[in-house]
Amino acid sequence: MRRQWITKSSWARIECVSGGGPHDEKQIPAITRSAGERDGCSRCCRSANAVGHQSIFDGRSTAAQGGREGCGWPNHIPRSADGSPYQLYEEKIPPYTLPDPLKMNDGRRVVDSQMWLKERRSEILQMFQTEIYGKVPDTAPKVRWEVASTDPKARDGAAIMKRVVGYMGDGPDAPAMNVTMYTPARATGPVPIVLTITFGGGPARGRGAAGPAAGPAVGPGDPIADILARGWGYATIGYGDIEGDTYNTSLSRARKLALKPGQARPAPDEWGTISAWAWGVSRIVDYFETDKTVDAKQIAIEGHSRLGKTVLWAGAQDPRIAAVFSSCGGEMGAALARRDYGESLDDMAYDFYWQFAGNIQKYAGKWDKLPGDQHFVISLVAPRPLFLNGGLGDQWSDPKGEFLGAVAAGPVYRLLGRKDMGTAELPPMDRPIIDGDIGWNYHSEGHQATPADWQAFLKFLDKYFKAPGVN
Repeated sequence: MRRQWITKSSWARIECVSGGGPHDEKQIPAITRSAGERDGCSRCCRSANAVGHQSIFDGRSTAAQGGREGCGWPNHIPRSADGSPYQLYEEKIPPYTLPDPLKMNDGRRVVDSQMWLKERRSEILQMFQTEIYGKVPDTAPKVRWEVASTDPKARDGAAIMKRVVGYMGDGPDAPAMNVTMYTPARATGPVPIVLTITFGGGPARGRGAAGPAAGPAVGPGDPIADILARGWGYATIGYGDIEGDTYNTSLSRARKLALKPGQARPAPDEWGTISAWAWGVSRIVDYFETDKTVDAKQIAIEGHSRLGKTVLWAGAQDPRIAAVFSSCGGEMGAALARRDYGESLDDMAYDFYWQFAGNIQKYAGKWDKLPGDQHFVISLVAPRPLFLNGGLGDQWSDPKGEFLGAVAAGPVYRLLGRKDMGTAELPPMDRPIIDGDIGWNYHSEGHQATPADWQAFLKFLDKYFKAPGVN
């Protein structure tokens, strides 16, 4: 998204892009949505408290202050001289100390790969499951997959298209996850596959009436052609098929089905929507393991923005995922939370609280009390390959903080016998780093996965993925 800031010196009256109505605010960003993002007030209103969320400023619900259903009313606290609520000055970043991913909670030092894999990794994973993203409850719905349709001559005969539907739960109106797959038409065996989770998907539909799958485009250009040309497959799902992403819809699909009798909302340590979307990614991996056209040992996942956070968290939890491309995940993605630049943990906890465990509220304004930082999450992906990107025009996502998060995860990759990025200095613009097992590209554009990012990622992935022969 591109943001144009209206300074606090003037009043603005801005229509909510989701149709929620006008807002009067001394300081509010006018946001232009990036391609592919669906309408929703969470994308247009930079609110300090979403509707119905308890305000930390005066203890009253924003709904009680005049907020309306489905539309948050901002309570901004200016942080920058230019009127932006984000701190965007490197010289104003306060000193911070990152916790050591190789130091156990009891103070012991992780000395070898076995100690990491058997002790420290599970310790970190549990911390982030219960405190940040939320753990998946035991009551999460079972998913049953069916092949809904096929097209043996898709993409001008270059691919076989398959639409598969995963029904969540056993009810007659079970919500459906719609996945579209393309595999090379001439492949002689199971192929590696790149799964993207995109801004799409939508309303619940009953059995036999599955909604439309996400479209084939994954961003600017057409990386699908390059993926198929390598002899790999491509699959996509719209995140809205798994769970909604507004205050009103975030408890409408997978998370709703998991509620116990008498339970109105997930417990404070249970899943937010990022964890739910990541759960959905893993359920698709379940399907891939049953599909004879897919090499389930070579599965890569990609997501952008909040879905960049999602795929990073999915890769951290699910070792079956062989590679991750987390695009512009920003705060609570790869960017360091303790580094006060761009969006903060507070912004996430107030504006998008449904995306996280309720326990994240304990750390608003208390970043130094976090049980770890985002380099811990990056470390959970190790030793598997991870590719990150950031954009010059995407400073609120703190691309430098993402790069530094990857640097801080380097010791874990090295401990496990892998290569880090090979530098602790932010590289020049538009010069990808792909020699190690952590890849990076800092592009000169905005909040997006650019064609150059995709080319760098696929070249990075060439080191790991091998396709079968062709007829």
